[in-house]
Amino acid sequence: MKTSVKKIDTHKREISIEVSGEVITKKFDEVYAKLAQEVKVAGFRPGKAPRHILERHHSNLANERVLKELIPAICDEAIKNEKMEVIQLSEIQDVELRSDFLSFKATVEVKPEIKLKDYKGIKINYNKIEVKDEDLDKAKENIKEIKKVKEIDDNLARGIGYINVAELEESLRHSIYVQKESQRRNQLEKQIIEKLLKDADFGIPKSMVERQLKDLVYHTKIDLSMRGLTKEQIEAEEENITKRLRPEAERQVKIYLILEEIAKRENIALDNSMPQKVLEFLLSQAHWEIKDKG
Repeated sequence: MKTSVKKIDTHKREISIEVSGEVITKKFDEVYAKLAQEVKVAGFRPGKAPRHILERHHSNLANERVLKELIPAICDEAIKNEKMEVIQLSEIQDVELRSDFLSFKATVEVKPEIKLKDYKGIKINYNKIEVKDEDLDKAKENIKEIKKVKEIDDNLARGIGYINVAELEESLRHSIYVQKESQRRNQLEKQIIEKLLKDADFGIPKSMVERQLKDLVYHTKIDLSMRGLTKEQIEAEEENITKRLRPEAERQVKIYLILEEIAKRENIALDNSMPQKVLEFLLSQAHWEIKDKG
């Protein structure tokens, strides 16, 4: 296999590919062997028609199948050999096929080169977690509204699974603490992400943005439908929805690419949990500064 790569723009590359010899001839043999079993040729039993007869009547179909079966595999091999991170194969052109030769050009979209500033030791501000009396009072008021009572006593506490009011209050304090801890974590992660976005400067592949935008629009339409909007009302707003969500799609793609790059550098598995694992790593490496000492 011979390959050469030409840069078209920031994200597009054109790969010229040539393959000759046994790879091509063997594939033609396989294709014609299958055709012999499938097509009817006057004067011959199924599978017995000579190759030259099949070539005379079905060469176009054979060529079609050879290209369909060979091009994807050859493209994958060429991309691997060139060590390219391809997002999307967008076009195949200039195809030339002979009995022992195949050449074509493949246009692909590649991931951008992401240059990051030091992502370890990011400064983040945090507040101490404190469960105040008013937090507890608010939680107890919610219970009163649900249970439709004026006071919470031991009888009520036992009725919802606690020994007494003291145990109920302890459970509420723990729940409030966990909730505040989760909120603080979200704030800390947001600080990390904003810092990464500020320091990273690279172009975003169009196909990734379009896929993410399509997903955001789809879920927004479902949400609007659940709120009672008709199909016609939603369709009338789709253009505005798409326009409004595009910046968020671009932001989400950029965040993902940054986190993915860090994952590669830190040997973090590129699975569905990758973004969260990278954020956990960054938090563990961050420089924490207390914001509210009171």
